[in-house]
Amino acid sequence: MNTPAVLRCGDGGDAVRDLQERLNAAGHPVTVDANFGPATEAAVRAFQTDRRLRADGISGPQTFSALVEAGFQLGDRMLYLRQPMLRGDDVTELQRRLNGLGFDAGREDGILGPETERAIRQFQRDARLIPDGVFGPETRTRLQNWDALAGGSIASVREREDLRHGRHRLAGRKVYLAVEPGLAALASAVMKGLADAGADVVAETSVENDSVLAADANRFAADVFLAIRTGDAENRCSYFANAAFRSEAGYRLAEHLDAELQSVLGTTGGTIGRSYPALRETRMAAVVCEIVPRDDAAALQRLVARNHDVAMAIVRGVRQGVERPLDSPC
Repeated sequence: MNTPAVLRCGDGGDAVRDLQERLNAAGHPVTVDANFGPATEAAVRAFQTDRRLRADGISGPQTFSALVEAGFQLGDRMLYLRQPMLRGDDVTELQRRLNGLGFDAGREDGILGPETERAIRQFQRDARLIPDGVFGPETRTRLQNWDALAGGSIASVREREDLRHGRHRLAGRKVYLAVEPGLAALASAVMKGLADAGADVVAETSVENDSVLAADANRFAADVFLAIRTGDAENRCSYFANAAFRSEAGYRLAEHLDAELQSVLGTTGGTIGRSYPALRETRMAAVVCEIVPRDDAAALQRLVARNHDVAMAIVRGVRQGVERPLDSPC
């Protein structure tokens, strides 16, 4: 079925019926009547909240993709490294179990990449299976037998150790800056401030697709990804998190950015864990900063009036997040 990119209240037809069936399967019951009414909108919002997406009640590409991924349970299919990479709740569950057993599958992001494949192979070796990197019935059975040994997430431990023992200098680090076109002046000031601090900075002010931005940042091998855009709140800084995992490096960076912005603007939306593609698909410390609410002309004017001060606050936040990640922000 060719599902429309966007479904909202008032729509109807087979695409809405498919959406409703997927919502029911994901644990958000709604009558399957092919009509996108208030009850379906409420179910979409609830699902988006659970998945840490923007809860606008509209089923766009990110929401629909998340619904598709929610339909996969561990054991439903063979899991292995391929292009494009496999995604789904089954992958997240596999990563969680491997990390709990001490096989570092990387971030529990539901994307089966090289780290997860290496963890599958290592588990298979230790379980005396053929280390082919394919998670099939035999590997699943052996993993179930080992589940009682699981502890905390080795991926979280590794991130915290990296923060404790990593290279705590902004100079020489790569920063990927993604800024909305309407905030180009702010982007320029932030880029200059980071460059003056010795960072190697790439700025993107024209691409709005999160997955494209994440892929570019990964190719750049960035140490830090920072997106500055309008959003639902003023100064809200988001880091990658889902129901069972959060990026420690992203969380610490978001906390420092939030504190510095609050000191300049006097308002804060706080920090929050999100699973936006820009946060989920990047391989480094990543933060999306929704600097002003969208369509709020007064807030945008305040930002323009204090453009330099805000830019310097962002630079300080990045610097603190890189150089003093374990310190509590003032």
